[in-house]
Amino acid sequence: MTDLENLWDDYPTGKPPVTAILAATAGEQRRRRRILLRPLLTAGVVTGIAGAFVAGTLVDGGSGPGTPPGGGSAQPERVAFQADLEPAASCDELLQSYVARGKKLVTAWGWNGGPVWYSADLRNQRGALNAIEDAPVPVAGRLDRSLAAKSLRPATEGSFSSDTGTNVQEAGVDEPDTVKTDGTLLVAVRDGDLVTYDVTGSSTEQLSTFPLRGIEAPEIMLAGDTVVAVGADRDAEPDHPGTRVLTVSLASPGEPELTDDVRYDAGVLSARQHGSAVRLVLESGLPDLDFVEPNDKRSPQAALRRNRALVAKSTIEDWLPSITTDDDASRPLLDCTDVAVPSDELALDTTSVVGFDASKPATVDAIGLAGHTGIAYESDDHLYLATQAGWGGGCVRCLIDSGSPTGFGPAGGSSYLFDFALDGTAATHVASGEVEGAIRDRWSIDEAGGVLRVAVGPTSETGNFNSVVTFERRGKQLVEHGRLDRLGRNEDIQSVRWFDDLAILVTFRQVDPMYAVDLTDTSRPRLLGKLKIPGFSSYLHPLGNLRMIGVGEGPSSRGWGAQVGLFNVRDVTRVRRLDVHSYGGGFQALAGADPRSFTWLPDKRTVITVLERWTGERRVGYVSVLHVKDSRLHQRLVQVEYGDDVDRVRTVPLPDGRVVLVTGDKAQFFELP
Repeated sequence: MTDLENLWDDYPTGKPPVTAILAATAGEQRRRRRILLRPLLTAGVVTGIAGAFVAGTLVDGGSGPGTPPGGGSAQPERVAFQADLEPAASCDELLQSYVARGKKLVTAWGWNGGPVWYSADLRNQRGALNAIEDAPVPVAGRLDRSLAAKSLRPATEGSFSSDTGTNVQEAGVDEPDTVKTDGTLLVAVRDGDLVTYDVTGSSTEQLSTFPLRGIEAPEIMLAGDTVVAVGADRDAEPDHPGTRVLTVSLASPGEPELTDDVRYDAGVLSARQHGSAVRLVLESGLPDLDFVEPNDKRSPQAALRRNRALVAKSTIEDWLPSITTDDDASRPLLDCTDVAVPSDELALDTTSVVGFDASKPATVDAIGLAGHTGIAYESDDHLYLATQAGWGGGCVRCLIDSGSPTGFGPAGGSSYLFDFALDGTAATHVASGEVEGAIRDRWSIDEAGGVLRVAVGPTSETGNFNSVVTFERRGKQLVEHGRLDRLGRNEDIQSVRWFDDLAILVTFRQVDPMYAVDLTDTSRPRLLGKLKIPGFSSYLHPLGNLRMIGVGEGPSSRGWGAQVGLFNVRDVTRVRRLDVHSYGGGFQALAGADPRSFTWLPDKRTVITVLERWTGERRVGYVSVLHVKDSRLHQRLVQVEYGDDVDRVRTVPLPDGRVVLVTGDKAQFFELP
């Protein structure tokens, strides 16, 4: 950690019933598609959309989004895309777009051909940017008098768990997790089962165990007495991830009942809940066609010609996702005229934005984009989809250090932004924009007061530094409103935390610069202060307007390992680190990768965070209880789990002040100091 860590509109008439036409062919077989990118339920992930296309509502047993039940003339429908992208006018037009772009993308080896880059190589490329002039960064040594007034001073605010017990990014926007509670009932996922507990007594009481069949690695949301479980579809083709949504009624907690089973042949990028409305962002990937590869009898040129011919012969059913409900009737999720065609800057894919009420998961509002982005962020009333900018070069796929496939984003160095206004289960595209630089993840995006704020890292179109950029809506565009450049030269963004008029940004290469950015005037972001300390904070959590916690890694007398820092943020121009607790070599805090493993109990001034440590080949899980008192951290470490079950450890706060510790095999009250 560092010195700043010590610091910190027209209604169209009805459309052709192409959904009903497509349903006949979609039901014949579930097409496989190759997912080049994105694991299931990744913490930050999304797709881009823009344009003016009409949203349809798929109703289980209905006649499609373009035709009213029982026939008759179609009624006017809302315009779901009201900005710069045009929806396809027909299935033929949409297919032509897919084929034209697919023929450019396919190689003699299929979709996966082309150059492969490694993240280390990407880091080396950044050195070429050092020749860009390094203009001085304006630093506000002092706030001007008007800002010095306490009521106008940028300040942090407290962040708390959702009503269902999950540590979330945005208040009012719940996220799926393996544990949920309504204060009297606790529901947990364990080994593919849904387990319910009564938590009103002096000890927890298990009420039932209900199998979540056909779903892998489920995570749940809780809407009243309905559980919505989202996970990978076990019945999907091995090389084509699908998504399954199960809803379970807990009207009788001792006897849970499955109410709906809905399947999508697309992977899930994001799942969020607003009251009873659930929204999924899905990614279909590319069609799994019978591609050939060069061999002793087939030249690369011949293989390429063959593969391009296969793409040319593909059908619209190969490209668009389907939805299957309880009666096993598969039908297209999207009408062709509900799919917007983006510019060629977006990677080829089909992204779907799907909304439904938790009580009616088979009735969906669904719109789509014939492109890929990779990041989704939701505020209380907007969904932002963003692309992950690349360094250019036309790479089809890239491997990060772990060796897993990852999205390379557009070939250029700009990230594209798409803004959707939310209304219940419906999403309406209202603006688009772009920013030079790379967006790391959803935590790098935030909205406050109608202004979009984005933290970006370096690409081929920027200097070798990070920036904070603000956007405002002007008509149908997201227009740059203000920016602050040259933050963390030669450093990588590790974490970002946003407040109404303040941003805390942590970068890292060898030391941890932490930057406090004043966003009081969003047209002129200002650097308030900078702190450099060894290590870095991968997760930041405000405790209020006086203190902040930074969870990350750093050196200690016992080697490099997890550490937690306590910061004084009363004066954000002079943030100070008050205390730091280092756990020693081998320890790692999970909050950096999964903030749901972090809990803040404001009434008890206590932080609980999950740690792991490898001893040989054995993985051991702990909860660290840190009590904040007299500007110091008082720590207690409790060993709680082993192996893969470490990822399932949660500490869930209840309204009465008690905390439930959930591990791989039990849920019990946890004693606090």
